[in-house]
Amino acid sequence: MTHNPVRPWRNIDRRKSRQIRVGNVLIGGDAPISVQTMTNTLTTDAKATIEQIQRSAAAGADIVRVSTPDVESTRALKQIVAESPVPIVADIHFHYKRAIEAAEAGAACLRINPGNIGNAAKVAEVVKAARDHGCSIRIGVNAGSLEKHLLDKYGEPCPDAMVESGLDHIKLLQDNDFHEFKISVKASDVFMAAAAYQQLATVTDAPIHLGITEAGGLMSGTVKSAIGLGSLLWFGIGDTIRVSLSADPVEEVKVGFEILKSLGLRTRGVQIISCPSCARQGFDVIKTVEKLEKRLEHIKTPISLSIIGCVVNGPGEALMTDIGFTGGGAGNGMVYMAGKQSHRMSNDQMVDHIVELVEQKAAALDAADKAAE
Repeated sequence: MTHNPVRPWRNIDRRKSRQIRVGNVLIGGDAPISVQTMTNTLTTDAKATIEQIQRSAAAGADIVRVSTPDVESTRALKQIVAESPVPIVADIHFHYKRAIEAAEAGAACLRINPGNIGNAAKVAEVVKAARDHGCSIRIGVNAGSLEKHLLDKYGEPCPDAMVESGLDHIKLLQDNDFHEFKISVKASDVFMAAAAYQQLATVTDAPIHLGITEAGGLMSGTVKSAIGLGSLLWFGIGDTIRVSLSADPVEEVKVGFEILKSLGLRTRGVQIISCPSCARQGFDVIKTVEKLEKRLEHIKTPISLSIIGCVVNGPGEALMTDIGFTGGGAGNGMVYMAGKQSHRMSNDQMVDHIVELVEQKAAALDAADKAAE
């Protein structure tokens, strides 16, 4: 729960779920909502896959999923796991033996799809491998690959069918006395996914992995994911998220953190509040923000920064941010520190100056945190 007694309309009461572990990352309970992504390289190309995992981790990914469609992929997984800075989830479809091989290779979690993993006996073998090697499991229900008997029963993919699929698979794991699992019920349709997740949240205490599957390209997929994941997170549902984009996995991580930051659920790096610009702007807001976003990517410490083109909203926004810059006249603007006017700065030097101020603020906050420890 985020608790804000001054502004109670910002409070989010998170659904109470039990906690599991994916490698060294805690999922559920009171753990921070984690951000995941998935590689899109050939897993057999271990070097390319490791490089992509490392870039994703540098962007903030807590967990990375890797597809293991064949024996060659699970064989490469051992090297990938050994060189990964974050826990690896092995993505399993169709053949339960890939799950066993992935567990043996060191995967921290096995993602299995109830629609194609096989019968109860095969699931029992997967559970044994997971238990023997300290893996957790994600039950990954997908509207596009539901079991035939559920499609026959309901006539089409729908929230009821997705939740029933998930509960059936939960029972299989529990029948094998296995409880280290999380669950997702993904669809590319925002309405279907949101309805399924809301229903699921009421019938299990398992940690919930959120996602709008096959959401689309960078722009359209970001919008769909923000609507679907944002609305569920706002109502307290979700313990870990993955934004599915037809884009570089690093972009998925960035969007995931922006969604969490917008709801005050988790912060990482600089949150820039900027205006869309208009004829009143005292400097080129759009180009300035583009430059600042690029030059501040290395900052991991949570800091708020307002970049506003004129004095209509600039001073008010600066009151709520750590550092602010508001456009004025005669080629300069006002710098704000902790909501108060600090000094004037010329427009042509303001980017370098703001980067310096943010870096100094980050260093001071990091030092304070270290001292408090």
